[in-house]
Amino acid sequence: MKAAVVTFPGSNCDRDLAVAFEKSGFQVTRVWHKDTALPQGTDVVGLPGGFSFGDYLRCGAIAAQSPIALAVKAHAERGGFVMGICNGFQVLTEMRLLPGALMRNAGLKFLCKTVTLQVATTDSPFTNTLQKGASLDIPIAHHDGNYTIDAEGLRALQDQDRVAFTYAQNPNGATADIAGVLSANRRVLGMMPHPERAIEAGQGSTDGQGLFAGLIGAMAAA
Repeated sequence: MKAAVVTFPGSNCDRDLAVAFEKSGFQVTRVWHKDTALPQGTDVVGLPGGFSFGDYLRCGAIAAQSPIALAVKAHAERGGFVMGICNGFQVLTEMRLLPGALMRNAGLKFLCKTVTLQVATTDSPFTNTLQKGASLDIPIAHHDGNYTIDAEGLRALQDQDRVAFTYAQNPNGATADIAGVLSANRRVLGMMPHPERAIEAGQGSTDGQGLFAGLIGAMAAA
């Protein structure tokens, strides 16, 4: 299986994400934001955390207009898999591949710590090896992680079982404690916490392994 990890100016978790994919069995290619096409045969695109373009304008807004963005959107629209983490989640909402927006943390402070997530659904390639309601210890590192969506959008997410993860204790004011959401076809995942920083015991948690293992397993079984 082939993964493409996109790097924008200001990305700082692209290597971490590439390593996480590699350790899970993916063949990884690094892609620069000025590229206009994804590598041939790409199965999953990874949009990493960081501060793309210095978070000017709005977090992820400029990255969503990069040359590579059209290729990522086309990949998603034809049923390809996409994982956006932290800043990558912000980019996905700016690209309108996921609903809602990421706003400034309610406490107006940058947060960097490990939090506990609850698995809200197992009906996705990313969560199929997890147990619904299970707790995962995953790091966060964000200033604009307050997931915000209107009442109608929230109802749609909940009715369609598209909330992937919730916070056990909400750190940032996110609507309905939401930490990650899925696209309508369940093949695009956006989440603020960093599972790529929880794949080895030396990182303090291995709870992020399941997302990558589940994804490659689902692809192999398809």
